[in-house]
Amino acid sequence: MPSPDELKRICSQTRRDIVRMVHAPASGHPGGSLGCVEFFVGLYHEIMKPDASHFTMDGKGEDLFFLSNGHISPVWYSVLARYGYFPVEELKTFRFINTRLQGHPTTHEGLPGVRMASGSLGMGLSCGLGAAITKKLNGENKLVYTLHGDGELQEGQIWEAAMFGAAQKIDNIIATVDVNGRQIDGDTDDVIALGNLRAKFEAFGWKVFECDGNNMEDLLKTMAECKAATGKGVPIVNLMKTEMGMGVDYMMGTHKWHGVAPNDEQLEAALGQLEETMGDY
Repeated sequence: MPSPDELKRICSQTRRDIVRMVHAPASGHPGGSLGCVEFFVGLYHEIMKPDASHFTMDGKGEDLFFLSNGHISPVWYSVLARYGYFPVEELKTFRFINTRLQGHPTTHEGLPGVRMASGSLGMGLSCGLGAAITKKLNGENKLVYTLHGDGELQEGQIWEAAMFGAAQKIDNIIATVDVNGRQIDGDTDDVIALGNLRAKFEAFGWKVFECDGNNMEDLLKTMAECKAATGKGVPIVNLMKTEMGMGVDYMMGTHKWHGVAPNDEQLEAALGQLEETMGDY
């Protein structure tokens, strides 16, 4: 089990990986990726702790994770690689021709760790609920985790899935929403205001938790509480407050780095703020 200091070191290296990955092809989504680093590191190293050496597409007998807001693939790829799913050197191929590391996760290339193609927003909760039902039908006492962007909640399919999950009492799923208040065109409040998300999810029959997603201690504590609340006939959602671009000062406080890659000078500025702790690829 990694110590708190070790988790911080992994987070720092993950952030370095992210800015370097999107810089190389001059394409990608650094903002949301940087904001969700603690979630991914905590999920794999502390919460799920999967066996990377025995990945299977059906995921029988293990907890599952589905990334719904697939554009933040850089953070997922970094964590998967450094957890042991595939060689860290492969991060160099992000978004290049014929790579397994497409801008949005795909399944046809057989990248270990990825079970659902995502990028078209809104589908991840439906997929996660289907997987959770499958776990129940197979008699597995395992959980399904999903991650969504707050801007993604503007998709109607999310709320159809939310109604279904509560109506069917699917209580082995923990959905997390990255509540950073920003999306590609601006603040969510300026695009389509989301209102009171806690009240909405509660009205849809979900049990709601909230945490600071950039504080590893609070994140892990809240996710443990979410896990303890499963199995009680109600689906679980964690509203995770984060800062888009976390760790790189010029990317924070704005939506403008949602889908823009840093140039050479900006990359050096970002790397100067992020400690190299595990060795760059």
